[in-house]
Amino acid sequence: MSLKKTALAAALLSLGLAAPASYAQTASDQSGTTPNSTLEPVIVTATRTAITENDALASVTVITREDIERLQPTSIADLLTGLPGVSIAQTGGIGAQTSLYLRGTNADHVLVMIDGVRIGSVSSGLAALEQIPVDAIDRIELVRGPRATLYGSDAIGGVIQIFLRHGQPNGGVSPSLSVTGGSHGYVKGQAGVSGGDSHLWYNASLGGEYTGGIPGCRMGAAELGVACFVDDPNNDAYRNWNGFANFGYRWDNGTELAFDWLRSKSDAEYAGSPYSGNDAIEEQYVYGARLSFSPLDLWKVTLSAGQSRDDDATYYQGTYYGEYYPRMPTGFFDSRRNQASWQNDITLATNQLLTVGVDYDQEHIYSDTGFEQTTRGDTGTFAQYQGTFGQNEIQLSARHDHNDQFGNHNTGAAAWGYHFDQGPVLSVSYGSAFHAPTFDDLYFPAFGGVPTSNPDLKPETSHSAEIGLTQQLSNWNWGVNAYQTRITDLIELNSLYIPMNIDSARIRGVEGQFGFTLDGWKAQTYLTWLQPKDDGGLYNGNILPRRAERTAREDVDRTFGKFNVGATFFASGKRYDDAANVYRLGGYATTDFRAGYTFAPGWQVEAKLANAFNHSYETAYYYNQLGRTWYLTLRYSPATIQ
Repeated sequence: MSLKKTALAAALLSLGLAAPASYAQTASDQSGTTPNSTLEPVIVTATRTAITENDALASVTVITREDIERLQPTSIADLLTGLPGVSIAQTGGIGAQTSLYLRGTNADHVLVMIDGVRIGSVSSGLAALEQIPVDAIDRIELVRGPRATLYGSDAIGGVIQIFLRHGQPNGGVSPSLSVTGGSHGYVKGQAGVSGGDSHLWYNASLGGEYTGGIPGCRMGAAELGVACFVDDPNNDAYRNWNGFANFGYRWDNGTELAFDWLRSKSDAEYAGSPYSGNDAIEEQYVYGARLSFSPLDLWKVTLSAGQSRDDDATYYQGTYYGEYYPRMPTGFFDSRRNQASWQNDITLATNQLLTVGVDYDQEHIYSDTGFEQTTRGDTGTFAQYQGTFGQNEIQLSARHDHNDQFGNHNTGAAAWGYHFDQGPVLSVSYGSAFHAPTFDDLYFPAFGGVPTSNPDLKPETSHSAEIGLTQQLSNWNWGVNAYQTRITDLIELNSLYIPMNIDSARIRGVEGQFGFTLDGWKAQTYLTWLQPKDDGGLYNGNILPRRAERTAREDVDRTFGKFNVGATFFASGKRYDDAANVYRLGGYATTDFRAGYTFAPGWQVEAKLANAFNHSYETAYYYNQLGRTWYLTLRYSPATIQ
């Protein structure tokens, strides 16, 4: 369910590239469903076609631009923490590595895309969520549950798709500017311009961010042999420079051409040594292009291509055991993903849509570390049927992937939904998925003569079943979903720290959410109960690392004319940092307060007090988290200039 029920007027593309708002109705028409006169929120990630949330037959959360400005986050982690099924682990403050565990699966079991382009390091398998500027985001669609039949490898726990901000057709010119200051020397700025006419839309923006930071590791880590393995009391500063742009054109016959670009470069300090470094320079690039047209009234074709890059270089500078080291390189890992897709949406009859297509994905790594293999490709062919018969809805999908390393792999999914007369939707679904081992798992060279990888690893496979009951109305929403996922050939480190297919996992969970808008008050509650258990091998019966078994989040906001106030309460149960369940991380709770005031047309001042009661906690063993922090923002976003 969305954080804010709003008509996201967007030219939602079959592959998930965002387009302007006035085209939402067209997207619904082409999907083969009956146009919705109330313009319910439209999503594309769940089925690769434009549908409403009620028709998704999946557990979905949508974060809109309105939500982002209301919540005043400094990172994507701030937005996603506490959402159903989400556990996040961070190794320090702002800019530190962020790992997201969705529905108890591994951090590399979540597929992350930006405007339809898959991102993430092919070395580690992780997407650098901490490097993506929130000022660039128009909305986020979080789909829980397996989606391998539509996207291939990695989508065991679910899919996160991030859509960049874009201009509006017939919108004239809209400038934007924001400046933020806060605790620990925090400074952030953003400036951009967007606009469009009846055919064209465009947007461009530049931004930067700096914080003096906090010490990443608390003292004692060196003696314990955990976390960063060193005692480093220095603050870890973080700098980021970013820019993004997109534009598109729509002809009178409905043909659309769109381009997207994002670059984010960061300099993140961390506690380290001459062997691991203590300063990381990371650059994220995303390029995408999409062409859609309709050869026939009932046939829509979408051709897309894109590339994402994750370039990471580490350095060390400082004194280590009495010896001073000047700034020296300690390693680099440059990842590149090239991808292309051909998708066909064919309307078979009223409320019946067939989607067939082909995806190609090539992964490449270049590093000073000698990987045995540096390139691999995957070709996937897929088909999906969506049909509505009275109050019954059916979704069936299947996919065949051929991987250069692992050969052939088949996945399938089925979902049935029943729409009750008063609005609730009952859904039952089943799906299989897989995850190909990363280049680190397979080929990372031996360290000191000791193996650290395993070229004989097999892909991890999963089977998931889910039942849910949800309802979306204009002023309130609610939902509950229960699921079970079994993962076989789970990759874990053995006693010698070598990755092995030695384990399996059984994950059970229940998610609940409830929200309403009444007399100016807006409230939204999220609850998660999770049982992510190791189900065989060395650690049979243990809780999988860094997953919280219980989480709860409550957002409350109120508008008083030109003023708005709000608060977010988040509580997390205990978790463990290791597969052996030796290092226990206690439960904790945080409270954030926020306020805003529109003092002139287009001008707003915002204030936020995060972790207001200064609670100390850890989401990764011996890594510090921010205590009480404050932020003050001045924002300028005037009415459209015609």
